[in-house]
Amino acid sequence: MTMMAISAPAQPRRLQAERLSGEQALREAQGLRYRVFSSEFGAHLEGAEQRLDLDPYDPHCSHLGVRDLDSGMLVATTRLLDHQAARRLGGFYSESEFSLHGLGELDGPILEIGRTCVDPAYRNGATIAVLWSELAEALNQGGYGYLMGCASIPMRDGGIQARAVMQRLRERYLCHAHLRAEPRNPLPPQEVPANVTAELPPLLKAYMRLGAKVCGEPCWDPDFQVADVFILLKRADLCPRYARHFKAAV
Repeated sequence: MTMMAISAPAQPRRLQAERLSGEQALREAQGLRYRVFSSEFGAHLEGAEQRLDLDPYDPHCSHLGVRDLDSGMLVATTRLLDHQAARRLGGFYSESEFSLHGLGELDGPILEIGRTCVDPAYRNGATIAVLWSELAEALNQGGYGYLMGCASIPMRDGGIQARAVMQRLRERYLCHAHLRAEPRNPLPPQEVPANVTAELPPLLKAYMRLGAKVCGEPCWDPDFQVADVFILLKRADLCPRYARHFKAAV
């Protein structure tokens, strides 16, 4: 008689969002960023000898994370730079890649999101929802009218996928109504083969589902080997279907 082993259903992960405060927590975030950006993008990172992604904006940002309570591992992170800190720094991080025409006319405080990454083993809706929930708290507390930042498309294939994705974004998500982002280092023209399928990277797709718009053509970032698109989410335009992730943010 043959016995069949029946595997027990996997237990749902216990994930918890947190504000990352203190030097040790920041190093955890920089370590996760290093692992993701170096392995997936082949990025040339400051701090690589320490296996960290070090960036001069980090000390001026607040950092959010998602932790697996069973393993204790930090599995997702993002950083937030508000308009007041950006003013002290001389500008937002996004302004190092784009000329942002109309930024000063936006009607409400601005929060910039960046360096968002998720451990490959945790890339699912649950992890993103936990991270979005903590982001909602930050939006609520600051009364921000806009969320903006750069979303990356890998360029390790020479840029074919990035250009195919951009064609798709132009059709559905391009909008200059509030702001126009002009790339400082635009992608050179290149024909996209007809058989290429445009697959939006998971985080870029998540931003679009929230109701974000793309405000211009992509910028080539040679250090990260990605094409960055500038995204802007007006809080009042948050997609109702996904507003539950943002609690009372609308």
